[in-house]
Amino acid sequence: ALPICTLDGRSCFPVETSTKAKQMVREQYATTTEGTSLERPPNRYVYKIGIYGWRKRCLYLFVLLLLIIIVVNLALTIWILKVMWFSPTGMGHLSVTSEGLYLEGESEFLYPLYAKEIVSRKDSSLLLQSSQNVTVNARNAEEQVTGRLLVGPQMVEADGQQFQINSNNGKMLFSANENEVVIGTDKLRITGPEGAIFEHSVETPLVKADPFKLLRLESPTRSLTMDAPKGVQIKANAGNISILSQMDIRLQSSDGTIKLDTENVRLPKLPLGLKGNAGSSQGLYEICVCPDGKLYVSDAGIKSTCQEYSRVCQGSS
Repeated sequence: ALPICTLDGRSCFPVETSTKAKQMVREQYATTTEGTSLERPPNRYVYKIGIYGWRKRCLYLFVLLLLIIIVVNLALTIWILKVMWFSPTGMGHLSVTSEGLYLEGESEFLYPLYAKEIVSRKDSSLLLQSSQNVTVNARNAEEQVTGRLLVGPQMVEADGQQFQINSNNGKMLFSANENEVVIGTDKLRITGPEGAIFEHSVETPLVKADPFKLLRLESPTRSLTMDAPKGVQIKANAGNISILSQMDIRLQSSDGTIKLDTENVRLPKLPLGLKGNAGSSQGLYEICVCPDGKLYVSDAGIKSTCQEYSRVCQGSS
């Protein structure tokens, strides 16, 4: 056993070691006591503890690189917070309130927006704008589309069971469904130069033109019929009334009469009756009626000359 003592020589304890270990211990830990002049033998075996050389430089370089990355990340985080205007109440122009989200200025949404209610500011209007189209959908509890409003570059399309427009006081102005279209206004004005074209019947109490404008009711290829249970009134306060037809114009009254109430009644193109010998005309004529209702004129005389000019009726039969 080899005794191992402290440097001051006050305490020692035995240690079982080999011969080589004893020699190494003697060489490394041999000391002199107080008052002796023995010299310590030189250390032949020195063991260094730690990281040295290129490993130490790589470690320092790695620590420096990690520190740089941390500083850059911190700077980018501060920059993003500064640019995006993050605050305790929201981000930029977007604020979170107890009533919902409050957004100021213009905003661009790249994906669909789901909201229960969209309200503009009290002092400005609400503008929805898109480069393609703006679509507003209404869905039920089963995620099925029950109504759609599509505003495209060429048309505005609304899909639903009924389309209705109301005024500020709740009065219905326009309503449309599969069965009928109802216009609730007191007056419907059509300002187009070609007027309005209806493929089927139109029911209205009054058809009126603008002041100093002409009113024309026309059917290019079919017939035009005006029916009313209590009468049809055609009136022109400051102009003429013209009825043009390629074929016949029929005025028919089933129970009443047809009355022409005017100071002058002119039929300028009635045919002139014919008789065997041409007589002298004094410029006066009388109107004659054939059995089939055809009218013609004949030279007036002391007595009726319709019988003499009745060859017109024979030509029409």
